[in-house]
Amino acid sequence: MYQHILSEKSQGVGKITLNRPEVYNALNNQIKLELKGAFEKMGEDSEVRAIILTAQGAAFCSGQDLKAAQSELAGTTYSEAVKTYYNPLILTMRNLPKPIICQLNGVAAGAGCSLALACDMIIASEKASLAELFVGIGLVMDSGSTYFLPRMVGSLRAFELAATGRSVSAIEAVQMGLINQAVPDDRMEVTVSKIAQQLSQAPTKTIGLIKKMLNESQNMTLEEVLAYEAEVQDQAAATEDHQEGVRAFLEKRNPNFKGR
Repeated sequence: MYQHILSEKSQGVGKITLNRPEVYNALNNQIKLELKGAFEKMGEDSEVRAIILTAQGAAFCSGQDLKAAQSELAGTTYSEAVKTYYNPLILTMRNLPKPIICQLNGVAAGAGCSLALACDMIIASEKASLAELFVGIGLVMDSGSTYFLPRMVGSLRAFELAATGRSVSAIEAVQMGLINQAVPDDRMEVTVSKIAQQLSQAPTKTIGLIKKMLNESQNMTLEEVLAYEAEVQDQAAATEDHQEGVRAFLEKRNPNFKGR
């Protein structure tokens, strides 16, 4: 079904794997469309309650496939290409009402860094690194990095990383709040799987609402946030999982959430 990615699901967890290891999982137009389609499909699949994004080979994603871009950009502009392929993918990920965990197995550079930052959690191998390499070819950040980066690390550090394009090790990335955890390479898959399983057994609709609220609160005043929280709380309270959570609390047992 897919040419450049792998897609699978098991025990409530979906997994999407970039599969162009021969070019360090560089992003051509086809893989961007496949990623967007795979996320949309998992978003609609009631059996999938958490998603892992990872990659085959030594790198997570080296960014835009510059060789492919020579032909893909013919007759168009950078703006049109970004709006057609990158922006819809990033918006699909951020608007997906399910948690996305990035299993960062190696280098994430340029648009590959943006792709990682668009996830809800990032668990990295200690050997992994991130770099906003756009400046190295005379371009500005795109695919959401201008939005994500200052919100994660602050404006001073964001400018430094964007203007220098320097590589940030997984260990440093944890320290600056760019990723959640850095773990030994041989422990990464187990660590990510454990987190994904925990999220897949959580109240899925509530997790989706939390994700939406955190996205939207970035541009709200405190008064607006307080009103929004009250509104969304009614939506959470109307779920079956809320009722189950209350019953479980009163019966002194662990809840059995169904994602409804």
